[in-house]
Amino acid sequence: MGVVSVLGNATFGARPFPAFATRTTPVTRVFSGMQPSGEPHLGNLLGAWVNWVAMQERAECIYCVVDLHAMTSPAEHEPETLRARTVELATGMLAVGVDPERSILFVQSHVPEHTECTWLFNCVAGFGELRKQPQFKEKSEGRGESVSVGLFDYPVLQTADILLYHADEVPVGEDQRHHIELARDIGQRFNHRFGEVFTLPKAVHPQAGSRVMDLQDPTRKMSKSQSSEKGIIRLLDAPQQIEKKFKSAVTDSAADIRHDRAEKPGVSNLLEIFSGVTGTQVETLAAEYDGGGYGPFKQAVADAVVERLRPFQDRYRELEGDRGEVAALLARGAERAREIAAPTLERAKQAMGLLPPGQA
Repeated sequence: MGVVSVLGNATFGARPFPAFATRTTPVTRVFSGMQPSGEPHLGNLLGAWVNWVAMQERAECIYCVVDLHAMTSPAEHEPETLRARTVELATGMLAVGVDPERSILFVQSHVPEHTECTWLFNCVAGFGELRKQPQFKEKSEGRGESVSVGLFDYPVLQTADILLYHADEVPVGEDQRHHIELARDIGQRFNHRFGEVFTLPKAVHPQAGSRVMDLQDPTRKMSKSQSSEKGIIRLLDAPQQIEKKFKSAVTDSAADIRHDRAEKPGVSNLLEIFSGVTGTQVETLAAEYDGGGYGPFKQAVADAVVERLRPFQDRYRELEGDRGEVAALLARGAERAREIAAPTLERAKQAMGLLPPGQA
């Protein structure tokens, strides 16, 4: 696949999508990625994907299936499963409304600039700042010397993911804020030492539906790896499964329906899910269903979720039946991503003093 020169312009659909050296457009550029670490669930939809789709209306969006990151946990890394989940996640993104004509959608490992740029940043990042990253400390606890270098270096690869594309905004949850701060620190350090190459992004925290909690433990976020079968709503669950899970959702011993995260986490979670799939304000829903009992309320939430997922499931099955089309869209996405990443990487290598091929 061809890439543009460092001073050339790439294209983004029908609109100019220039490399950083010639970028003059005021349009915001967004980058976000998701790991193929399990079946997509309701938290992915309401916490990330609805915002990803909406952002296409106002920004140049680049979305990535970060399969390299999914390899950092040996316990979860099984080759065939990784390949299958990569396809599933990309198919889900397309089914939910990520438009490959308006956005760039690609698989991380299909763009080799990510790993090469990671090495450049490894020579700028500090051992101490990586060792202090909360996610590394949490995931490495009790594992001693068996912790992989990949897990330790995860934030540097994430920095490359973001900075290669001169993203202005990175939509993340609060638990990822420190990674964006580290990316800014590494980018700023690079620019200070070697010249202005990278754009420093800011983290943005979309509010709508951003906290979907486990149905069985509403004090924890719904999670592919930590939620029980009864606590998670997978996007491809059958209507009967969804209804059963909501009927058994943990609430409390009282009967009132109101939004209070501290006192009524289970009911509050259901109200937020209800609001996220219908677009109706939480307060309006609470007022409408208060006094009617938890049974009818849970049924109403289940019905709303089933209806919200129906078009997604239909579209997913269409795409699932045409894997060749999905593969072609991802290949085109990787090509378009490289049109931006390759010139950025070339500028960084030149700035650091690496000798270009064919020169002496």
